[in-house]
Parts: sequence; structure tokens; C-alpha cells
Amino acid sequence: MRRREFITLLCSAAVWPLIARAQQPKQTRRIGILIPYADSDVDAYARLTAFRKEIQQSGWIESRNVRIDIRWAPDLETIERFSKELVALAPDVIVVQSNPGVVALRQINHTIPVVFVQVGDPVGSGFVNSLSRPGGNLTGFTASEPTIGGKWLELLKEIAPGIRKIVVIFDPTIAANVAYLRAAEAVGSIQNVTISAAEVRDAASIERAVAAFANEKDVGLIVLPNPITGNHRELVAELANAPPTSLDWRVSLPRN
Repeated sequence: MRRREFITLLCSAAVWPLIARAQQPKQTRRIGILIPYADSDVDAYARLTAFRKEIQQSGWIESRNVRIDIRWAPDLETIERFSKELVALAPDVIVVQSNPGVVALRQINHTIPVVFVQVGDPVGSGFVNSLSRPGGNLTGFTASEPTIGGKWLELLKEIAPGIRKIVVIFDPTIAANVAYLRAAEAVGSIQNVTISAAEVRDAASIERAVAAFANEKDVGLIVLPNPITGNHRELVAELANAPPTSLDWRVSLPRN
């Protein structure tokens, strides 16, 4: 089994026991799901499929004893709008992926249970009191802790010892991204590596960030996880692997 498939099934199997009841009631239960990707995203759809399969195996059948309301939200505007929409539906539980999704729900909802997945630094982000005792109506699973930022830098140095500069692409509005960046900076000072932080908010800013160092030597790239980089991961990979001349030409083109 491939690693991605294993993680998909693991997350689904782990999340559902927090939602399912030992004795299933006769009335239909309702689940809200907020996904920070477009509905065409293959990986996100695979995770959703695995979730649906897992709850069905647990005896929860859609249109019979459970209803699932799904909202695809590939940007901050739709995340905030669909968060309000899901809360207004008053589901029994809301499953949310990504830090911005948790932030949006936390601001407007203090009663409906929320289970988060693939969230970074939930304690430092203020989502829960602690990992062992989250408190409130939020609980879930963290994808990584802040120190992973330093580990990513160390990994790059192992792969390419000659690296002298690392560009970190991040979303400054996400507390976990800032924590990852600080961890990378701390390790960079020890490893004599210069850290250049590049704030991104859309595809155009990603292109500018990569183009800024495209012609430099001994440079590495760390792309921090967030909805912006996640929704444009193919673009990041394409730009990072493009020859300098090709990259310069592509970035100069205006976007519609």
C-alpha cells in the first residue's frame, strides 16, 4: 500500500470513532464537512471517499440514518462563507481540514462539536488547551508540531550539503506557518544557512517568490503546508523544476 493511501485510510479510521455513537439513534444524524480544496482535487476527493467508506462500514448509511453536507472551499473567502453556512445547518458534528477552516469555525461556533484533521500546531494556534485535554468543542488530529520546520531544513542540508540559502514559502496569517518558519530560522542560524521568508496569498505571489531566486545557486525551497500552497502544489513543483530561462518567461506572462 502506498504511503498516501495508508495516511488517507488512517485519518478516516481515526476520525470516525470520535463521531460515531455506540448505539445509533433512529433519527438521522447530520455531519458537516469543510474541505479547503476545489471539488476537482483528486487527493481531497480520495480522502472524502475513504471517510464515506469507513462510516458506512460502521453502520451509518447516507440517506438512511446520516446526512453529510460537504462544502469545498479553496480560498479564504469561501472558507469563511461556508463555515457560516454549515453552522447554520446545525449538524451534530463538523469535520474540518486546515488551520484557516478551524479559525473560521471557532469564531462563530462554540457549541457544535468540531473534529479537525491535518492541522498544524493546534495548541500554539489557540485551538485547544493541550493535546491531552483539548477542552471546549474542538478536538482532532495534528499533522505536525512546530519543530518540524527545523527538521525540514536539516533534511534539505542532508540532500544538498552545499545549500547556503533556503526560501520558505508561507502564509503569514496562519500561526502554525509562522511557528514552522521560526523553527527553520533557529536551525538555519546553527547550520549557517540564510532563511528568506516569502509570503504568499495566491498563485501570482507564489510565482514571484520562486522567480526571485530562480537564477541563484545553492538555494533550497521549503513550502509550508496551508490551503494556498496545497491548492497550487502542481504550480510550485512546476516552477521549482523549470529551467531559469523558462521560469523567467513563464512568470512574465500576465494572468487572467
